[in-house]
Amino acid sequence: MAKTIEGLYYSESHEYVRIEGEYGYIGITDYAQHALGNVVYVDMPEVDDEVEAGSEFGAVESVKAASDLNSPVSGTVVEVNDALDDTPELVNSDAFANWIIKVRLSDPSELDNLMDAKAYAAFCEAEH
Repeated sequence: MAKTIEGLYYSESHEYVRIEGEYGYIGITDYAQHALGNVVYVDMPEVDDEVEAGSEFGAVESVKAASDLNSPVSGTVVEVNDALDDTPELVNSDAFANWIIKVRLSDPSELDNLMDAKAYAAFCEAEH
């Protein structure tokens, strides 16, 4: 069963967003990091870049594969997780604690298009 956290929003491309006020912290799910294997590089956008829901904003590379990162929400990047530059494997140790980008949401109603923890767990089970 896919590890999920209640209160987060999940996309079908295996990114999550944690909402704090007008900000969203975006990362990959535990399911995604398991599928990728050992993460060796995280390609992130620049601060002040715009991201759009459903559009690519970077990539995660592992020893097995590279995978595009798609933003679950639209907004402006206000912070990137610099720790991932030197230690991208933090994503493997705890995908939910080690977010990739922080955005100021431009359209909070987009959250309605995402799954809650229960729906995401069921989605992952169906993918097996």
